[in-house]
Amino acid sequence: MEDGGEQEIWSWGAGTDGQLGTGRLEDETLPQLLLTPPLSSAAAISTLSCGGAHAIALTSGGGVLTWGRGNSGQLGLGDTASSLHPMPVKGLESYCITHVSAGWSHSGFVSDEGKLYTCGDGSFGQLGQGDYQSCSLPVEVSFFSDKHVDHIACGMRHSLALVKGSSGVQVYGFGAGKRGQLGISKKTQSTNLPVLSLGLEAAEIVGIAAAGDHSAALSTDGRLYTWGRGFDSNSDAYSPQHLPSSLSFKKVALGWNHALVLTDEGDVYMLGGKHHGSLSDSERLNAVKSLPGDLEGGNLRAVPALGGTKILDIAAGAEHSAVVTEDGAVKTWGWGEHGQLGLGDTFDHTNPQTVNLSLKLERAAFDIKIFSGSGFTVAITTHHVAPTPTN
Repeated sequence: MEDGGEQEIWSWGAGTDGQLGTGRLEDETLPQLLLTPPLSSAAAISTLSCGGAHAIALTSGGGVLTWGRGNSGQLGLGDTASSLHPMPVKGLESYCITHVSAGWSHSGFVSDEGKLYTCGDGSFGQLGQGDYQSCSLPVEVSFFSDKHVDHIACGMRHSLALVKGSSGVQVYGFGAGKRGQLGISKKTQSTNLPVLSLGLEAAEIVGIAAAGDHSAALSTDGRLYTWGRGFDSNSDAYSPQHLPSSLSFKKVALGWNHALVLTDEGDVYMLGGKHHGSLSDSERLNAVKSLPGDLEGGNLRAVPALGGTKILDIAAGAEHSAVVTEDGAVKTWGWGEHGQLGLGDTFDHTNPQTVNLSLKLERAAFDIKIFSGSGFTVAITTHHVAPTPTN
């Protein structure tokens, strides 16, 4: 790492497909420290993406490691076997990868040259290869050969690509589109080639997200756009809808029935359902309150149970949520059947609870990033060591 930092990777929750990277095929209700050589300081992890039951790690040098369920080839290792430990994706070793995303059973990788590579389940066209075939090795998406892809976001059965070019920033969708998640203004079962998402022409998009049947995007001025299956009703949005809020957002995390959004000031708000307590309502816990005047129907809600603490990072699993506070605490709530809350039990919790990571040093000395898959959670802690002064 550039600053000589020491790194630890912790995982917990559903593990029966190897998605925790512990070498064991079992759930873990408490955080487990990964000790495998590929996740050592020699290959520092810059970011992670967690899918249905697999994980993708991007190293600081542009390398890629994958582990977990591989039944559709989503690990990119050339077969359909699962992996209990992080494994290097050799098919990408000649490229410098800058962005990765794990969907339910497919994966996407973006290189520094703006090329997009996909693998895994293609039965809904979510690989963007022009067919409905699955693939166990990363293959370039030729549709974007004359474009520059900046980001990829993989959902359950669809994908989004953020493209930057002379015509500005554009978002493309491919895969399943029945609930409007492709953003092409009409209902479609699926498309196996990327299609331009409509309604974002006037927005300068800097980030995209996909999970379940939902899609989202953030603009440079902090506006949030969502489309696909409705969070609070059965209604679907077939083109991106701007969330009419005076708040400025810098990150969005999507679950199956809810979304977390993080403001520039470090406040967390939630959109959507109340399943398993992931978005508990005031009658159940009084932990969530509507934000008057910001969104009709009170669909956007603050999380006062966090006590006004500034939040630095957010993550959303299928039906659980996780945040990192300014003082270095990891807090989780929601569905807990597989131990994905990291609290030592398998109960659902509607109130954010603190996860004990058993860090070697004081929490304040660490930079912590949090990531969530369908039923599991991964945290990366980095202790930034100041460089030794030279005479």
